[in-house]
Amino acid sequence: MLGVVAGVLLSAVVLTAAWWPRTEVTYRSSAPSAVVYADGSPHFLSLVHRYSLSGQQSYRMVVGRDPGASYGHWVDVDAALGASGIESATWTESGVRVRFPTGHELFVPARSFLYGR
Repeated sequence: MLGVVAGVLLSAVVLTAAWWPRTEVTYRSSAPSAVVYADGSPHFLSLVHRYSLSGQQSYRMVVGRDPGASYGHWVDVDAALGASGIESATWTESGVRVRFPTGHELFVPARSFLYGR
């Protein structure tokens, strides 16, 4: 009986570890002080690499007021683009334009990340 309980417990621990999400911020940018948004807050952009021990990987770009990238406007990024990283981020009053080394560009309008969205 004790062996069965230990086996079930060990299986639960292994499955939890295999599906437990981990994240790594692979790129950070902040709006320059010359760019002032209507909400008066500083804004940040992060590219977050999310993966599990089971091998699933994804990338998410987060734009918002939290420098830790735990809150803001999220944009899922294709894994091929995310893996190549971000080449540059250009902040303007209308939003932020992100350029990838592949030549792809992504524009996030300011209305999408202002006022804590």
